[in-house]
Amino acid sequence: MSGHSKWSTIKHKKAATDAKRGKVFTRYIREITIAARSGGDDTDANPRLRAAITAAKGVNMPKDNIERAISRGAGGDDGNNIDEIRYEGYGQAGVAIIVDCMTDNRKRTVADVRSAFNKGGGNMGESGCVAWMFHQKGQFIFAIDGLDEDRLIDIALEAGADDVEEHADDGCTIVCCSPADFGTVQQALESANLHAQIAEISWVPENTITVEGDVAEKLLGLIERLEDIDDVQNVYANYAISDAEMARIHS
Repeated sequence: MSGHSKWSTIKHKKAATDAKRGKVFTRYIREITIAARSGGDDTDANPRLRAAITAAKGVNMPKDNIERAISRGAGGDDGNNIDEIRYEGYGQAGVAIIVDCMTDNRKRTVADVRSAFNKGGGNMGESGCVAWMFHQKGQFIFAIDGLDEDRLIDIALEAGADDVEEHADDGCTIVCCSPADFGTVQQALESANLHAQIAEISWVPENTITVEGDVAEKLLGLIERLEDIDDVQNVYANYAISDAEMARIHS
């Protein structure tokens, strides 16, 4: 799930993510394979692959699994029957939702996604109906606790980052960059021993809709339905939920 507060979402969904580790591994293996197939196995020249590897390491995927996925993708013999497809729609309170999928059966996937929207109280829309509300961005999310923010800012901006945003209410600092600069910025941060809790190339909303109470619970339920579909890789949405509200929902 990629919404707001992203940091709160990650913290409160960690246990659920751990419980679904097998499915998470499958998704990252698929992403690594496709990234290597489309852009090669050189992580310096392939920011998508570098981001996928970082995310896989973040959920403690074994090194051998990662290397096998890269080898299969770069060899061109695996993943050729997998299509990347995006679906769009709306959730509660008019929240815009993007659903990125990888599938070997488009009919199955579109049926599953449409069913999740309907059962979750949302509406699946036409291609392009909400994508204009988002832009792609590289993001590195750091916990504020113990962080030397001045040093982070200096290193990130020198490496080509566009901005460094402090989100005190969420307890995090976010380094933002263009997707093309993701690999360069990540290398600079890692060389300086600055390791982000989350490093990804994501679809970021231009504006957010604040939700709470019953609406927030139903929206998160809809997004969870979408995330539980085997063919779904990522779900992005332009909602905002406070840390306190997220804690209440997941308590």
